[in-house]
Amino acid sequence: MKLFLCLALSVSAAFSAEGYKVLQKIHIGGSGAWDRLTLDEAGRRLYIANDSKVVVVDIDAGKVVGEVPSGPGIHAVAVVPEAGKGFITNGPTDNVTIFDLKTLKTGAQVSTGTDPGAIVLEPKTGKVYAFNLATEDKTATVIDPKAGTAAADPVVLGGKATAAVPDGAGKIWLALQITSEDWNVSSEVGVLDAETGKILRHYPIAPCDRPADLALDLKSKRAYAVCNNAKMAVVDMDSGKVLATVTIGKLASGVGVDGGIAFTANGGDGTMTVVTENAGKFEAAEQVPTAKGARVLRVDSKTHKVFIPAQGSEGLEVLVLGK
Repeated sequence: MKLFLCLALSVSAAFSAEGYKVLQKIHIGGSGAWDRLTLDEAGRRLYIANDSKVVVVDIDAGKVVGEVPSGPGIHAVAVVPEAGKGFITNGPTDNVTIFDLKTLKTGAQVSTGTDPGAIVLEPKTGKVYAFNLATEDKTATVIDPKAGTAAADPVVLGGKATAAVPDGAGKIWLALQITSEDWNVSSEVGVLDAETGKILRHYPIAPCDRPADLALDLKSKRAYAVCNNAKMAVVDMDSGKVLATVTIGKLASGVGVDGGIAFTANGGDGTMTVVTENAGKFEAAEQVPTAKGARVLRVDSKTHKVFIPAQGSEGLEVLVLGK
Protein backbone atom coordinates (compact mmCIF):
# COMPACT_ATOMS: atom_id res chain seq x y z
CA MET A 1 0.00 0.00 0.00
CA LYS A 2 2.83 2.40 0.90
CA LEU A 3 4.63 1.59 -2.34
CA PHE A 4 1.48 2.25 -4.34
CA LEU A 5 0.96 5.59 -2.55
CA CYS A 6 4.55 6.68 -3.22
CA LEU A 7 4.23 5.77 -6.89
CA ALA A 8 0.94 7.63 -7.14
CA LEU A 9 2.40 10.76 -5.56
CA SER A 10 5.45 10.58 -7.87
CA VAL A 11 3.25 10.30 -10.97
CA SER A 12 1.04 13.14 -9.70
CA ALA A 13 4.08 15.39 -9.19
CA ALA A 14 5.34 14.60 -12.69
CA PHE A 15 2.04 15.42 -14.34
CA SER A 16 1.55 18.59 -12.27
CA ALA A 17 4.28 20.29 -14.30
CA GLU A 18 2.68 19.47 -17.64
CA GLY A 19 0.18 21.42 -19.66
CA TYR A 20 1.91 24.81 -19.88
CA LYS A 21 0.99 26.91 -22.90
CA VAL A 22 0.76 30.50 -24.10
CA LEU A 23 -2.38 31.94 -22.51
CA GLN A 24 -2.04 35.55 -23.64
CA LYS A 25 0.09 37.90 -25.70
CA ILE A 26 0.60 41.43 -24.40
CA HIS A 27 1.25 43.77 -27.32
CA ILE A 28 4.23 46.09 -26.87
CA GLY A 29 5.01 47.13 -30.44
CA GLY A 30 8.13 48.78 -31.72
CA SER A 31 11.33 47.03 -32.66
CA GLY A 32 14.83 46.45 -31.43
CA ALA A 33 16.46 44.06 -29.00
CA TRP A 34 15.51 43.48 -25.40
CA ASP A 35 17.62 42.44 -22.48
CA ARG A 36 16.70 41.59 -18.88
CA LEU A 37 13.33 41.59 -17.19
CA THR A 38 12.45 42.80 -13.72
CA LEU A 39 9.17 41.74 -12.14
CA ASP A 40 7.90 43.83 -9.24
CA GLU A 41 5.38 41.38 -7.80
CA ALA A 42 4.13 43.76 -5.12
CA GLY A 43 3.68 46.62 -7.59
CA ARG A 44 2.35 44.21 -10.27
CA ARG A 45 4.64 45.67 -12.93
CA LEU A 46 7.03 44.12 -15.41
CA TYR A 47 10.01 46.22 -16.55
CA ILE A 48 11.54 45.31 -19.91
CA ALA A 49 14.93 46.68 -20.99
CA ASN A 50 14.31 47.48 -24.67
CA ASP A 51 17.24 49.17 -26.45
CA SER A 52 17.26 52.78 -25.20
CA LYS A 53 14.14 52.62 -23.05
CA VAL A 54 12.40 50.59 -20.38
CA VAL A 55 8.88 49.42 -21.21
CA VAL A 56 6.59 49.20 -18.17
CA VAL A 57 3.76 46.65 -18.26
CA ASP A 58 0.84 46.22 -15.86
CA ILE A 59 0.78 42.43 -15.66
CA ASP A 60 -2.74 42.20 -14.25
CA ALA A 61 -4.29 44.55 -16.81
CA GLY A 62 -2.13 43.07 -19.57
CA LYS A 63 -1.10 46.39 -21.08
CA VAL A 64 1.74 48.88 -21.36
CA VAL A 65 1.45 51.73 -18.85
CA GLY A 66 4.51 53.75 -19.81
CA GLU A 67 8.11 53.99 -20.91
CA VAL A 68 11.30 55.29 -19.34
CA PRO A 69 13.91 56.70 -21.76
CA SER A 70 17.46 56.07 -20.60
CA GLY A 71 20.15 55.57 -23.23
CA PRO A 72 21.41 53.10 -25.83
CA GLY A 73 22.15 49.53 -24.82
CA ILE A 74 20.44 49.40 -21.44
CA HIS A 75 20.63 46.09 -19.59
CA ALA A 76 18.38 45.87 -16.53
CA VAL A 77 16.21 47.56 -13.89
CA ALA A 78 16.02 47.46 -10.09
CA VAL A 79 13.10 48.91 -8.15
CA VAL A 80 13.22 50.34 -4.63
CA PRO A 81 9.60 50.87 -3.53
CA GLU A 82 10.59 52.38 -0.17
CA ALA A 83 12.45 55.16 -1.95
CA GLY A 84 9.93 55.38 -4.80
CA LYS A 85 12.75 54.99 -7.30
CA GLY A 86 13.90 52.73 -10.07
CA PHE A 87 17.45 52.22 -11.35
CA ILE A 88 18.47 51.41 -14.94
CA THR A 89 21.91 50.13 -15.99
CA ASN A 90 23.23 51.83 -19.12
CA GLY A 91 25.99 49.57 -20.43
CA PRO A 92 27.62 51.73 -23.14
CA THR A 93 27.73 54.88 -20.99
CA ASP A 94 28.88 53.24 -17.73
CA ASN A 95 26.19 54.68 -15.50
CA VAL A 96 22.80 54.12 -13.89
CA THR A 97 19.73 56.26 -14.55
CA ILE A 98 17.41 56.92 -11.60
CA PHE A 99 13.68 57.33 -12.29
CA ASP A 100 10.48 57.91 -10.32
CA LEU A 101 8.35 54.77 -10.00
CA LYS A 102 5.05 56.69 -10.10
CA THR A 103 5.68 59.28 -12.80
CA LEU A 104 8.37 57.30 -14.68
CA LYS A 105 10.30 60.55 -15.09
CA THR A 106 14.08 60.27 -15.11
CA GLY A 107 16.36 62.07 -12.70
CA ALA A 108 20.05 61.91 -11.93
CA GLN A 109 22.61 59.47 -13.29
CA VAL A 110 25.19 57.67 -11.17
CA SER A 111 28.58 56.62 -12.52
CA THR A 112 29.46 52.92 -12.28
CA GLY A 113 32.18 50.60 -13.47
CA THR A 114 32.48 49.46 -17.07
CA ASP A 115 29.33 48.14 -18.76
CA PRO A 116 26.93 47.70 -15.81
CA GLY A 117 24.49 44.83 -16.38
CA ALA A 118 22.53 43.04 -13.67
CA ILE A 119 21.26 45.32 -10.90
CA VAL A 120 19.41 44.41 -7.70
CA LEU A 121 18.18 45.82 -4.42
CA GLU A 122 19.69 43.99 -1.44
CA PRO A 123 16.90 44.34 1.17
CA LYS A 124 18.92 43.85 4.37
CA THR A 125 21.40 46.66 3.67
CA GLY A 126 18.93 48.69 1.61
CA LYS A 127 21.62 49.22 -1.04
CA VAL A 128 21.46 48.77 -4.81
CA TYR A 129 24.19 46.70 -6.45
CA ALA A 130 25.08 47.18 -10.13
CA PHE A 131 27.29 44.42 -11.52
CA ASN A 132 29.79 45.48 -14.18
CA LEU A 133 30.09 43.12 -17.12
CA ALA A 134 33.40 44.14 -18.71
CA THR A 135 35.97 41.34 -18.58
CA GLU A 136 38.63 43.71 -17.27
CA ASP A 137 36.37 45.13 -14.54
CA LYS A 138 34.96 42.27 -12.39
CA THR A 139 33.38 44.58 -9.83
CA ALA A 140 30.04 45.78 -8.51
CA THR A 141 29.06 49.39 -7.85
CA VAL A 142 27.14 49.99 -4.61
CA ILE A 143 24.49 52.73 -4.72
CA ASP A 144 22.63 54.39 -1.85
CA PRO A 145 19.10 54.63 -3.30
CA LYS A 146 17.94 57.43 -1.02
CA ALA A 147 20.95 59.67 -1.58
CA GLY A 148 21.36 58.62 -5.22
CA THR A 149 25.14 58.29 -4.81
CA ALA A 150 27.65 55.50 -5.33
CA ALA A 151 30.17 54.27 -2.79
CA ALA A 152 33.71 55.40 -3.46
CA ASP A 153 35.11 51.87 -3.63
CA PRO A 154 33.60 49.14 -5.82
CA VAL A 155 33.09 45.58 -4.60
CA VAL A 156 35.73 43.26 -6.08
CA LEU A 157 34.16 40.04 -7.39
CA GLY A 158 37.04 38.29 -9.09
CA GLY A 159 34.83 37.46 -12.05
CA LYS A 160 32.05 38.70 -14.30
CA ALA A 161 28.64 38.47 -12.61
CA THR A 162 26.06 37.88 -15.33
CA ALA A 163 23.16 37.54 -12.87
CA ALA A 164 22.48 38.37 -9.23
CA VAL A 165 19.73 37.30 -6.80
CA PRO A 166 19.47 38.44 -3.14
CA ASP A 167 18.43 35.77 -0.65
CA GLY A 168 16.82 38.28 1.73
CA ALA A 169 19.32 37.49 4.50
CA GLY A 170 22.16 39.77 3.47
CA LYS A 171 23.67 37.58 0.76
CA ILE A 172 23.59 38.02 -3.00
CA TRP A 173 23.95 34.90 -5.12
CA LEU A 174 25.81 35.38 -8.38
CA ALA A 175 26.21 33.61 -11.70
CA LEU A 176 29.96 34.06 -12.16
CA GLN A 177 32.26 33.72 -15.12
CA ILE A 178 35.76 33.61 -13.64
CA THR A 179 38.08 34.52 -16.47
CA SER A 180 41.45 35.96 -17.38
CA GLU A 181 40.45 36.24 -21.02
CA ASP A 182 36.99 36.31 -22.56
CA TRP A 183 37.50 32.85 -24.05
CA ASN A 184 38.92 31.19 -20.90
CA VAL A 185 36.06 30.77 -18.47
CA SER A 186 35.50 28.87 -15.24
CA SER A 187 31.76 28.81 -14.54
CA GLU A 188 30.68 29.20 -10.92
CA VAL A 189 27.95 30.25 -8.53
CA GLY A 190 29.22 32.79 -6.00
CA VAL A 191 27.87 34.14 -2.71
CA LEU A 192 28.49 37.81 -1.88
CA ASP A 193 28.13 39.15 1.67
CA ALA A 194 26.40 42.50 1.10
CA GLU A 195 27.43 43.92 4.47
CA THR A 196 31.17 43.22 4.15
CA GLY A 197 31.39 43.39 0.36
CA LYS A 198 33.31 40.11 0.27
CA ILE A 199 32.80 36.93 -1.71
CA LEU A 200 32.15 34.25 0.92
CA ARG A 201 32.01 31.17 -1.26
CA HIS A 202 32.09 30.15 -4.88
CA TYR A 203 31.06 26.79 -6.27
CA PRO A 204 32.09 25.35 -9.66
CA ILE A 205 29.10 24.21 -11.74
CA ALA A 206 30.75 22.35 -14.64
CA PRO A 207 29.66 20.98 -17.07
CA CYS A 208 27.25 23.94 -17.04
CA ASP A 209 29.34 26.41 -19.09
CA ARG A 210 29.06 30.23 -18.97
CA PRO A 211 26.05 30.88 -16.70
CA ALA A 212 23.67 33.54 -18.00
CA ASP A 213 20.98 33.66 -15.30
CA LEU A 214 20.22 32.40 -11.82
CA ALA A 215 17.13 31.71 -9.69
CA LEU A 216 16.78 30.71 -6.03
CA ASP A 217 14.27 28.41 -4.39
CA LEU A 218 14.67 29.51 -0.77
CA LYS A 219 12.23 26.91 0.54
CA SER A 220 14.19 23.94 -0.81
CA LYS A 221 17.56 25.77 -0.58
CA ARG A 222 18.41 25.25 -4.21
CA ALA A 223 19.97 27.52 -6.80
CA TYR A 224 19.24 27.06 -10.50
CA ALA A 225 21.80 28.35 -13.02
CA VAL A 226 21.25 28.30 -16.79
CA CYS A 227 24.25 28.20 -19.07
CA ASN A 228 25.09 28.90 -22.69
CA ASN A 229 25.69 25.24 -23.53
CA ALA A 230 22.04 24.20 -23.11
CA LYS A 231 22.56 23.02 -19.54
CA MET A 232 21.05 23.87 -16.16
CA ALA A 233 22.97 23.31 -12.91
CA VAL A 234 20.94 22.64 -9.77
CA VAL A 235 23.04 23.59 -6.72
CA ASP A 236 22.44 22.83 -3.04
CA MET A 237 22.67 26.25 -1.37
CA ASP A 238 24.02 24.83 1.90
CA SER A 239 26.79 22.59 0.60
CA GLY A 240 27.45 24.07 -2.84
CA LYS A 241 27.18 20.62 -4.35
CA VAL A 242 25.80 20.31 -7.87
CA LEU A 243 22.80 18.05 -7.38
CA ALA A 244 22.04 17.67 -11.08
CA THR A 245 22.87 18.93 -14.54
CA VAL A 246 19.79 19.03 -16.75
CA THR A 247 19.76 19.40 -20.55
CA ILE A 248 17.44 22.26 -21.46
CA GLY A 249 17.20 24.26 -24.71
CA LYS A 250 19.71 26.27 -26.71
CA LEU A 251 20.69 29.88 -25.92
CA ALA A 252 18.87 30.05 -22.59
CA SER A 253 19.38 33.37 -20.81
CA GLY A 254 16.48 33.27 -18.37
CA VAL A 255 15.46 31.04 -15.49
CA GLY A 256 12.76 31.21 -12.83
CA VAL A 257 11.39 28.93 -10.14
CA ASP A 258 7.93 28.62 -8.62
CA GLY A 259 6.72 25.98 -6.20
CA GLY A 260 9.70 23.73 -6.84
CA ILE A 261 9.26 23.85 -10.63
CA ALA A 262 11.95 25.62 -12.67
CA PHE A 263 11.50 27.27 -16.07
CA THR A 264 14.06 28.30 -18.70
CA ALA A 265 13.61 30.48 -21.78
CA ASN A 266 15.53 29.00 -24.71
CA GLY A 267 16.01 31.56 -27.46
CA GLY A 268 17.79 29.22 -29.85
CA ASP A 269 15.00 26.66 -29.86
CA GLY A 270 12.03 28.92 -29.26
CA THR A 271 10.95 26.86 -26.27
CA MET A 272 10.42 27.02 -22.52
CA THR A 273 11.81 24.06 -20.60
CA VAL A 274 9.91 22.96 -17.48
CA VAL A 275 12.22 21.21 -14.98
CA THR A 276 10.80 19.15 -12.13
CA GLU A 277 12.17 17.07 -9.27
CA ASN A 278 10.78 13.61 -8.61
CA ALA A 279 12.26 11.44 -5.85
CA GLY A 280 15.49 13.44 -5.91
CA LYS A 281 15.83 13.25 -9.69
CA PHE A 282 15.69 16.44 -11.77
CA GLU A 283 14.40 16.21 -15.33
CA ALA A 284 13.09 18.29 -18.21
CA ALA A 285 9.42 17.36 -17.98
CA GLU A 286 8.16 19.53 -20.82
CA GLN A 287 9.32 21.66 -23.77
CA VAL A 288 6.72 24.36 -24.41
CA PRO A 289 6.77 26.22 -27.77
CA THR A 290 7.39 29.99 -27.46
CA ALA A 291 9.25 31.91 -30.20
CA LYS A 292 12.76 31.97 -31.64
CA GLY A 293 14.87 34.54 -29.82
CA ALA A 294 12.67 34.47 -26.71
CA ARG A 295 15.48 33.92 -24.22
CA VAL A 296 14.59 35.65 -20.91
CA LEU A 297 11.72 35.19 -18.47
CA ARG A 298 10.26 35.99 -15.07
CA VAL A 299 7.75 34.04 -12.98
CA ASP A 300 4.94 35.56 -10.91
CA SER A 301 4.53 33.55 -7.70
CA LYS A 302 1.05 35.03 -7.13
CA THR A 303 -0.56 33.86 -10.38
CA HIS A 304 2.06 31.20 -11.27
CA LYS A 305 2.34 32.70 -14.75
CA VAL A 306 5.54 33.01 -16.75
CA PHE A 307 6.37 36.15 -18.77
CA ILE A 308 8.63 35.89 -21.84
CA PRO A 309 9.31 38.76 -24.32
CA ALA A 310 9.32 37.78 -27.98
CA GLN A 311 9.35 39.37 -31.40
CA GLY A 312 5.89 39.02 -32.93
CA SER A 313 4.46 39.92 -36.31
CA GLU A 314 3.53 43.40 -35.03
CA GLY A 315 6.62 44.10 -32.96
CA LEU A 316 7.63 43.20 -29.46
CA GLU A 317 5.14 41.28 -27.35
CA VAL A 318 5.14 39.51 -24.00
CA LEU A 319 4.06 35.88 -24.01
CA VAL A 320 2.16 34.94 -20.85
CA LEU A 321 2.39 31.21 -20.16
CA GLY A 322 0.52 29.12 -17.64
CA LYS A 323 -1.93 26.25 -17.40
